[in-house]
Amino acid sequence: MIGTNGLKTVKLEDLKRLLREVHRETLACPIDRIGLAMVGLLRLGDDIAVLGGLDVAGTKAVLISVIAERT
Repeated sequence: MIGTNGLKTVKLEDLKRLLREVHRETLACPIDRIGLAMVGLLRLGDDIAVLGGLDVAGTKAVLISVIAERT
């Protein structure tokens, strides 16, 4: 099953970049593969499946929480 590890396999730098792209509105939510490709992060497609279906506020909340937990 894809995405069963949550965001554990995603590097901290990639999480920060995802948050930055969502904040700048260069990555639309819900996040899809096309959006990831447009910002050069297509390789994360399977690893961030847990974010699928979340709106901007939800995506930011999850990313901020995970980043805070790791730092």
